[in-house]
Amino acid sequence: MKDILSYESDIWSCADLLIATGIKQSDFPKYMMPFFALIMLEGRMRNEIADIIETEGLNREDNLDEFVEAFKDRECGYNEYIVKDGKTLSDICNNDKTFEDDFRNYLSGFDGALKELLGIERGTDDSKYLNLDGIIAELRKKGVLLMYVTKWSQIDLSTYNNSEITTLEEHIKRKWADISAETAGEQYTPEDIIALIAEIVSAKINISHDDYVHLYDPTCGGANLLFGVADRLNDIGYKYIAANGSEWNDALFALAKIESLFREDAEIKYGNTLTTLPFKGKEFDVVVANPPYGIPWKGYEKEIRNDQTGQFAFFPSVSDGQLLFLQHNAWMLHEDSGIVIEVNNGSSLFSGDAGSGESNIRKYLFDNDWVEAIIQMPSDEFFNTGIVTYLWILNKNKQIERKDKVILINASDLWQPLKKNKGSKRKEMNPEHRKLIVDTLVRFENNDIAKVFDKWHFYFNKQQIQLTEIDSNGRYVSQSLGCAGEVFKIKDADIIAVKSSGVWEWPLNNKEEWKNQEEMVSMRKITGDTIVCTADYFYWEDKEHNVVLRSSVVSGVHELLGCGYISATYSSTKKGSKTCTVKISDYTYKDTEVISFDPDSKQNSKDILTFMNRYIFKPYCLLDNTVGVEVNFNKEFYVPETVEPVDSILAEIAEIDKELINFDKELGL
Repeated sequence: MKDILSYESDIWSCADLLIATGIKQSDFPKYMMPFFALIMLEGRMRNEIADIIETEGLNREDNLDEFVEAFKDRECGYNEYIVKDGKTLSDICNNDKTFEDDFRNYLSGFDGALKELLGIERGTDDSKYLNLDGIIAELRKKGVLLMYVTKWSQIDLSTYNNSEITTLEEHIKRKWADISAETAGEQYTPEDIIALIAEIVSAKINISHDDYVHLYDPTCGGANLLFGVADRLNDIGYKYIAANGSEWNDALFALAKIESLFREDAEIKYGNTLTTLPFKGKEFDVVVANPPYGIPWKGYEKEIRNDQTGQFAFFPSVSDGQLLFLQHNAWMLHEDSGIVIEVNNGSSLFSGDAGSGESNIRKYLFDNDWVEAIIQMPSDEFFNTGIVTYLWILNKNKQIERKDKVILINASDLWQPLKKNKGSKRKEMNPEHRKLIVDTLVRFENNDIAKVFDKWHFYFNKQQIQLTEIDSNGRYVSQSLGCAGEVFKIKDADIIAVKSSGVWEWPLNNKEEWKNQEEMVSMRKITGDTIVCTADYFYWEDKEHNVVLRSSVVSGVHELLGCGYISATYSSTKKGSKTCTVKISDYTYKDTEVISFDPDSKQNSKDILTFMNRYIFKPYCLLDNTVGVEVNFNKEFYVPETVEPVDSILAEIAEIDKELINFDKELGL
């Protein structure tokens, strides 16, 4: 019997017929998925038939009704044409004259549930799932239906077991994902990452091999991650895996659902996980997920924000929903145990400033002490993107010595090149790489690829401050005028005249008295857009240097008050009386400082003041403080570049100078 994966090329050769009809390569999956489902179903049904004959001693010839009943008892779907009549797609394609009728009978032989998944005889039902009826109509119109079905019918999977067929299915779905993913957020999880996740699960869960492991994937797609982890846990020795998944994409849900029919304790549900909660009320030992990242959730924003379940403590930006899934997954764990392993891109670690939804979600997870580890994966690990990804590991039942601790594991250099690239995937982790990661996680100690931190290390204060601008001598007007940073106001009764924007006003006194002041201003060479005359002083603003000065009416001595500005406003009553208000104010502006955080509130306040007094050289006032959380692998694992010694650089320069001199001599210069 040949290797199951040798059928991979046979399956893709079916797509050759699609090229000739003008169908775009990116549309191949929707034409191939329904027929792959057909041959997968047929192969597995024939496997079940063979098993009934061998283990139960039943066959069609002796007792057809009992044979059919035994098959239906297995609850793996039913097709009368295959089970009762013993016919296959290959039989149908042998006679081109009866092909259309036979093929119609073959499809109508499926039970109602499979018809719905395959998209057969939908009638008024809007659900399409695999949309087989629609694809058949398109192929018939293009004149290639018989040839296309014949190609598929030549692929016989009936001699392979479920695990082998699942392996083939994973490879085919991976290629589909490679050519059809519309965004970088839709990622098919590669086998080496699935293996790593399964090995981490095995090392972390405290469940006997004889007990059930309840496994959940909220964005299961075609269920390659969900069933891949389940199969590997079986291989490790866990006998009972209850695999549960939900999916919103019609075609991928149908494939996953069909796959689940041939697995014990597997359940796939349809729906938007975050809004319909297909598994609401259940708790799981293990949650694995590779949710879409960089994908907006605006289309169901209202439902998310109105959620009453408590699964969301905060909401990220509507442009990316991956942190919604991280909260949902933590919510679905057993209250006192359980582990989440979720694949994210880098934005979940650091996007959003303190106080943003993203930062608050991270803070929520860290506050609850659920974050046990974050692992950086190599770049170029996925099939249609080269981005770096990270595994978030959440644990609701940390060992006592790991309380309030987080380990960062930098596995970015743990890879080997693929012999042949698979789309954007150029790298893979071998068993030794994976073992090093798992061992590092289990030991929870610093080593060459890992660092253990207090969780508070990732918190920071975003301290808002108000700064007062100062002149070159460190002065500002409220300081000179003794008003402790408040606006200095000149009383209405003290104002004789004001020149504002080139226009003179005399708010309270007669014009003759004002003219005397104007002569004094001109004589003393006082210039400025705004000049305020009082009984004691002339105040004016030097806008070029952003400072305010004043001159004594009696002595004429100029005095620099420091940085600031003058503003004057006028108003009048209905009776004609005028009011003038003059303010002399500091130049102030708001800024923020990022300051390390201490969980002790008194010490934190003290640290903020120490920082301000050490690094801020202008008068300041503390405003609001917001605590944020972010994780920066580049900073934590930064390795300075080796700089060549100065002596070596100078010697190299001297050598170049010699060469230039010799070159000039050769040219006779």
